[in-house]
Amino acid sequence: MQASGPGSNSADRDAIEAQAACLLARLNRDPSEQTENEICVWIESDPSHAVAFARAEAAWEAAERLKSAAADITLPPMAQIVSEEQQRRLSRNIMIAAGIALIFFLVAAIVTVRTFSGIDRYQTEIGEYRDIALDDGSILHLNSDSEAEVRFTANGRKVRILKGEASFDVAHDTKRPFDVEARSAVIRAVGTAFNVRMRPSIIELTVTQGTVTVRSGGSAGQKVPAGVGAVIQPRTIALTNLGAKLIDQRTAWREQMVELDGETIDQAAGEFNRYRKAPILIGDTRVSALRIGGRFRTSDSQEFLSALQMSLPIRAVKGEDGSVMLLYRDDAPAAENMTAG
Repeated sequence: MQASGPGSNSADRDAIEAQAACLLARLNRDPSEQTENEICVWIESDPSHAVAFARAEAAWEAAERLKSAAADITLPPMAQIVSEEQQRRLSRNIMIAAGIALIFFLVAAIVTVRTFSGIDRYQTEIGEYRDIALDDGSILHLNSDSEAEVRFTANGRKVRILKGEASFDVAHDTKRPFDVEARSAVIRAVGTAFNVRMRPSIIELTVTQGTVTVRSGGSAGQKVPAGVGAVIQPRTIALTNLGAKLIDQRTAWREQMVELDGETIDQAAGEFNRYRKAPILIGDTRVSALRIGGRFRTSDSQEFLSALQMSLPIRAVKGEDGSVMLLYRDDAPAAENMTAG
C-alpha cells in the first residue's frame, strides 16, 4: 500500500517549496508579529514544511550576499569614463548581462538545492540503532556503526549503504522501484522486507518477505524470494535456502540481541565487537575453537563474558582501556561447547 501525504512525492515537494518561498517573501515585505505567527504554524504543521522553509531562507540569504557584494563596488562617474552614446550601449549590455547572470544564478541555486539537499544521510554510532521512516512510507532500520544515503525522485527510490548493516520494510509502489546499492551489488524491490549486511569481502542478503532482484557487477539479475539468502561478491551471486532459525539469527539485532548457534568464540567475539567501543580479544588460540550458543543482549556483553567463564575453560582479563582479553584456563575441566538460554 503506497503512503500519501505531504512530501510523499516530487509534485508535493515542489508545491511545498513554492509555498515556502511565497511565505518567506511575505515575511520580508511584512515582518509583523501576525505574519511570523502564521508562518510558524505552517512550519510546525509538518516536518517537510520546516525543511522547505530552511532551504528557501538559505537561497534568499545567498541572493542577499550577492547583492551586498555588488553594492560595495564603487566606480567613478560614468561621464568620466565613456561618452553618452557609449553609456547608452553599455547600459543595454549591462541589463542584458545582468538578466543572463540572474538566470544562471537562479538555475545554479535550484540545481544546488536539488543536488545536495535531495540526498539524506543517516548513520549510527557504535552501540546505537535507528529506525527511520522514509518519505514513501518505507522504514530503514540501521544497525550499530552503520551509514546509508537515501535519495528519492519521481522515477525511483535509491538507498546506498556505505557501511554496516541495514534492514528494510519497503512500501509498495510499482511506479518507483526501491534500489539498495551496496558496493557493486544492486538489490531491487517493490514491496518487500530484507536485510543487508556488509561483511569485509561479501554482501550478505536475507529476504524475509516478498521477492527482490539482485545483480552485481556484470552478472545477470537473480530473483531471491522470501526464506532465501544470497552471498554477493563483485561478479557472483550464490543463493542459499534459509531455515526460520537462521533467519531469526540474522535479524536478531532488530531486537538488540546476538543469537549464537554453535559459533566459535572467535566468531562470537566478532559479533559482540560490533557493539563495543573497546574490543573483546582472543589471547590464546585454544580459546578460538571453543563453541557457544544462546541469546545475549547486544548492550550487555558482560552477560556473555560471565557465561563464558562459568561454562568454558576461559578467563576474561579486562584492560585499562575497557578491552577484554580471553585466555585459556588450564585448571578448568575440558569443555567443547556451551549453550545459554
